[in-house]
Amino acid sequence: MGRRLAPLTLDNLPDLPKRCRSCVFWELDPVSGEAAVQAGKPGLEKEAWISAVLLEWGSCGRVVYVDDNPAGFVLYAPPAYVPRSNAFPTSPVSPDAVQLMTARIMPGFQGQGLGRVMVQTVAKDLVRRGFKAVEAFGDSHWEEPACVLPADHLLSVGFKTVRPHPRFPRLRLELRTAISWKEDVELALDRLLGAVQKEPALRPL
Repeated sequence: MGRRLAPLTLDNLPDLPKRCRSCVFWELDPVSGEAAVQAGKPGLEKEAWISAVLLEWGSCGRVVYVDDNPAGFVLYAPPAYVPRSNAFPTSPVSPDAVQLMTARIMPGFQGQGLGRVMVQTVAKDLVRRGFKAVEAFGDSHWEEPACVLPADHLLSVGFKTVRPHPRFPRLRLELRTAISWKEDVELALDRLLGAVQKEPALRPL
């Protein structure tokens, strides 16, 4: 079984699930995001966002392939590039951290350790770029697939709460911890990254 991880670019954006490649939940603020959906052009906004981040900051995601089949992806960026984060009551993300926006392992590829490999690759990339941590907004009332990952699953793979909230706590993972992850976190990562099973609809907080 051949595995490879590739930086996310406009060329391989079509390898993301259909709804994910046109979802702008994180990339635009709530008002602009709704306007893009109403105008029928969220896909164009997604492409414009990826292009701008690549030009100004660099790689903002990874796509993992198994035997050349897309098996999962992760998307991340400094909070300055993630307008939606400002709408969360526990913002802002710490200045030494990059925001984990969303991630997914496709059905049929879970249980293979892909989550650990994917996140460790991101961690090594960000350490080289001078960052110390990844932060994410979790959903403590998570009941169904959505763009915000479940808080308890983030905690299960080593994230720590840095700003509590009854619904949307902000959590942090030190990158050195992620790099040294062992195989015993693989099942927890599969639960976390496999949580986004369906294609979520854009909805306000």
